[in-house]
Amino acid sequence: MSRPIGSQEHLEKRRQRAIALLKEGWSVLAVARKMGCARSAVYAWWTIFRRHGLGGLQAAPVPGRPPKLTPRQKRALSRILLAGALRSGYSTDLWTQKRVAKVIEERFGVVYHSNHMWRFLQSLGWSVQKPVKRARERDEKAIAHWKHYRWPHIKKGRTA
Repeated sequence: MSRPIGSQEHLEKRRQRAIALLKEGWSVLAVARKMGCARSAVYAWWTIFRRHGLGGLQAAPVPGRPPKLTPRQKRALSRILLAGALRSGYSTDLWTQKRVAKVIEERFGVVYHSNHMWRFLQSLGWSVQKPVKRARERDEKAIAHWKHYRWPHIKKGRTA
């Protein structure tokens, strides 16, 4: 059986609910059906509870490398990114993965490989966006004139 869907807190409450049902006199099979899990899981939770109490059923911390940047540094980085790339000394106002990685290294002394910056930026709530490509010959005045004067006549002449 695969890991159930839910946050650590949700799964912790689920285990505690199973123990409460067992204490009320429910059978292991009935608890397993109610909780939507295997009997072996209920037995394991009961064993842990008997040995360690409710504390043993608490969600374990997620293993993995601690983040390289502190929450304070991440907030500072967000402010830097919002200010724009021009303020950080770049010739255009576009942020690239390489530029963000370089800013992080220069400001915080933390090295990230630029290929992985998209995942890091996504964790901060940023998304990848491509600038709109426009022709150099584009005439904004002519476009505005066409939209204002020609397009309404074309639109009126259409039949649905």
